[in-house]
Amino acid sequence: MAFWWPLIVLALAYAICRFLLMLIPPNVPSIDVDTSDISEGNQTQENSFIYIPPRGRTPQSDKKVQCYEPATMKYLGYFPALSPDEVKERITQAKKAQKIWGKSSFKQRRQFLRILLKYIIEHQELICEVSSRDTGKTMVDASFGEIMTTCEKITWLLAEGEKWLKPEYRSSGWSTLHKKAKVEFHPLGVIGAIVSWNYPFHNIFNPMLAAVFSGNSVVIKVSENASWSGCFYFRIIQAALAAVGAPENLVDVITGFAETGEALVSAVDKIIFVGSPGVGKMIMRNASSTLTPVTLELGGKDAFIVCEDVDVHHVAQVAVRAALQSSGQNCAGAERFYVHKDVYSSFVSEVTRIVKSVSAGPPLAGRYDMGGICLQDHSEKLQNLVNDALDKGGEIVARGSFGHLGEDAVDQFFPPTVIVNVNHTMKLMQEETFGPIMPIMKFSTDEEVIRLANDSRYGLGCGVFSRNQHRAREICSQIHCGVAAINDFATSYMCQSLPFGGVKDSGFGRFAGVEGLRACCLIKSVVEDRWWPYVKTVIPKQIQYPIAENGFDFQESLVEALYGLSIWDRLRALTNVLKILSEENSSSSSRRND
Repeated sequence: MAFWWPLIVLALAYAICRFLLMLIPPNVPSIDVDTSDISEGNQTQENSFIYIPPRGRTPQSDKKVQCYEPATMKYLGYFPALSPDEVKERITQAKKAQKIWGKSSFKQRRQFLRILLKYIIEHQELICEVSSRDTGKTMVDASFGEIMTTCEKITWLLAEGEKWLKPEYRSSGWSTLHKKAKVEFHPLGVIGAIVSWNYPFHNIFNPMLAAVFSGNSVVIKVSENASWSGCFYFRIIQAALAAVGAPENLVDVITGFAETGEALVSAVDKIIFVGSPGVGKMIMRNASSTLTPVTLELGGKDAFIVCEDVDVHHVAQVAVRAALQSSGQNCAGAERFYVHKDVYSSFVSEVTRIVKSVSAGPPLAGRYDMGGICLQDHSEKLQNLVNDALDKGGEIVARGSFGHLGEDAVDQFFPPTVIVNVNHTMKLMQEETFGPIMPIMKFSTDEEVIRLANDSRYGLGCGVFSRNQHRAREICSQIHCGVAAINDFATSYMCQSLPFGGVKDSGFGRFAGVEGLRACCLIKSVVEDRWWPYVKTVIPKQIQYPIAENGFDFQESLVEALYGLSIWDRLRALTNVLKILSEENSSSSSRRND
């Protein structure tokens, strides 16, 4: 025992030193980002963001992406819709930058992440305000969906990113025991990303962080509905890249419409798309001509399942947040609520109480619980879904209230709405809503709710609530989707070590986590001699050309010796292998003597 004490003391001392080192903040420089033309005080009705082309780049197209605040319809500015030739030139520049960055160290890449993290933490209000102005969401929703998720991703990459990109050694198998087998992860080149408008900050940073940390360059086409914020967030990235001496054009943000996106798909080494199934299919068709690999995240119709043994008060709060986060404009939001018949009435009553207290209005003009709808005409689509449900027997039991809406922006708001007596004949239970509507349906058995949850062309996520965790796990395991949460909703996205993505019309491929990081890589299998040059691969005489008469006998016995199901079969086969080899050696010796 006395022998172990010094080792225990050393181990404790090492652990304490490592902990103390964690408390010492790394030396991270600050960056300056020009915000003079985006502050609320400088906004004018004419233009609050004057577009200045990057050095040496003069837009060829007269088309413009016009930007407005959806919550007020105030004019924000414009950006050029890049032509296909301009997109290809941007990609060419990104390829040149990637060849340099691909040789960068993980130390340099981590410093880039730390600089970004420091800026984000110190400028949370600014980032959220820009997101709020461009999408209509509240500051709380922006913080929850933009800041926290991005900080979590950066923190995970700092802690584990390098580990998952280093060569990974694998077992070499019986037939190649004398070999070392490994998987290497090399940058793909230029990653293209076409991202949606609902989380403009995170949707840019999410693919960019994975691409750049794995040694790629990235060109991101931002949505025409969130170009104003996207181009400001690009300034943050540019400043952080410059601070670590990264090559210019390593990251680029481009603006435009469908033509711009099509040009991007045809010229990059991989495309990541976040959007609708219809556009996702178009991207697949375009990518097929060049066999460009594609990751598609196409939204969902996520089920929120409430069993009879839950704490209704607690679950109701989670349910409302799952439905109303970012005014329901959330691909991982809850859009179908299935509640056990024994707690159906109490759940509806509690949700009704909460939703009636929710007020919607321009998020920067007052204290509102929910913001506006980003897309023009989307409120009309939402009302059509509600009308279809009402025509088929649905009933509205609760709606939130409106604040002071401007005449120009009144169509950009939709009240949070609770509808009961719904069924699967209604469009509301089949089409992706992307709005603040809670349709609640009753179920009686676990088998029934599993069937209902799977009755959808989407398959992104689900949440199951029960005090019996084993029961909740059983239900989750039978729902055909890509992400699931037990006694919570959408928390899998906050665990950035986990992959994110869906099945069916929700898309395929994964981003986030180990799988998403490695999806930005050329995955290369490498085999080499374990004890080179002392042990090499030698082809037995029996199967050298020209092949001997007993070549197949030798090969047959070798297979059984390596893979036979019983030890006796293997020993018998090995004996035959050795016998054949010895006969060959005897024959060779006789030929030499002759």
